[in-house]
Amino acid sequence: MTVSYEKFHLKEVINASGKMTILGVSKVSEKVLEAQRFGGEHFFEMSELVKETGSYLAGLLQVEDTQIVSSASAGIAQSVAGIIGQGSAYHVYHPYTKKITKREIILPKGHNVDYGTPVEVMVEQGGGQVVEAGYANMCTPDHLEMMITEETAAILYIKSHHTVQKSMLSVQEAAAVAHQHDLPLIVDAAAEEDLFTYSQLGADLVIYSGAKAIEGPSAGLVIGKKTYVEWVRLQSKGIGRAMKIGKDNLLGFTQAVEDYLLTGSETGESMKKRLLPFVEAMNQLPNIEAKIVQDGAGRDIYRASIKVSGEKSAKEVITELKEKDPAIYTREYQANNGVIEFDIRSVTEAEMKKIITRLAEILN
Repeated sequence: MTVSYEKFHLKEVINASGKMTILGVSKVSEKVLEAQRFGGEHFFEMSELVKETGSYLAGLLQVEDTQIVSSASAGIAQSVAGIIGQGSAYHVYHPYTKKITKREIILPKGHNVDYGTPVEVMVEQGGGQVVEAGYANMCTPDHLEMMITEETAAILYIKSHHTVQKSMLSVQEAAAVAHQHDLPLIVDAAAEEDLFTYSQLGADLVIYSGAKAIEGPSAGLVIGKKTYVEWVRLQSKGIGRAMKIGKDNLLGFTQAVEDYLLTGSETGESMKKRLLPFVEAMNQLPNIEAKIVQDGAGRDIYRASIKVSGEKSAKEVITELKEKDPAIYTREYQANNGVIEFDIRSVTEAEMKKIITRLAEILN
């Protein structure tokens, strides 16, 4: 029997929540599938495949080196481990040794978030110890600087809609503090769409998700200074062995990056144009007030936002949207305020009509 939803007793999913790990993140193109197939059908000297795909992407991204890993989370853990170990073979085989004491990773307090797992879990997996700087609603360069000690290994900055946006220092400011104290700056930019800016702003290592904005297969990408990337690559013989990526995804992801640089993502203007009839149809439904909103982190992403009133709460509507086949997933972050958001980047016009029909059933 060929692969199908029915074979595994699964519901079809309409993904109006965005490029989320819990739903498989994104769809891949035919060209990416072709690259994955080539990888699956051939053998390679894997160490050379890793180096050469990294070198190829470094040329495209105008950085010294890159390393493809299994996920952005793996990128955090292996980057932390690499910075702590500094190329030491002893560290690779004894990553949590007490002989190495320089393990503190300074992180703005408002960046220590849960994105599916807490940031600090990945830092600790890499052998680091999180030191929070500033406060939940504020972190300045001075807050960052005052936490630096002789045990500080690196500064970590999380660029994400999950983090606190208010009164936070910029990547450029964090880089200035790090370099003033001869420390590397690691930027986790997993879901970000710009593959150039953070390196140009001074980050020494930048981590991206392969399956989010880039729309590749399950993968992650670490880019930056050659020495640091080589330290990350060395982790494949240590903690990275449990996070290894296959030849098919190495090649599929490389193709996805190349395609992404040529075509980019859907523009905000395009999203707004597609959202207009969707929002107008929603405003015809009872107990709903719909509008178009921009992503809270300021990205060029626009969504439909509905305010739910009446007998059913937003949380109840969200639950009922998921119950039938197809299951409809939305952005739930503001449900406690009666608000549901619909991210349409992966939603077709036909699927939008299904969403409207289901909402009408629930609200009536």
